[in-house]
Amino acid sequence: MSKYRYIKKEEFEMRAYGFGELAQMYLPNIQPKSATNQLTRWIAQNKTLSSVLEDIGFEKGAKVLTPKQVDAILEHIGFP
Repeated sequence: MSKYRYIKKEEFEMRAYGFGELAQMYLPNIQPKSATNQLTRWIAQNKTLSSVLEDIGFEKGAKVLTPKQVDAILEHIGFP
């Protein structure tokens, strides 16, 4: 059995999340700051996602993600 636990779409609660909180959901086995840095890199590398997030009000360094921003991330990166 894998030590990683992936969240099923049906189990994911769509709500506002802290940026670091969401990052930790994707990367639970690394330090919180490293998880945040990695999620930031994923967003920066995905030009479509970056553009969508910018259009819905995301700003680099944001500490809180709106449900709409979380939904965009999930759509482009997948569920944690």
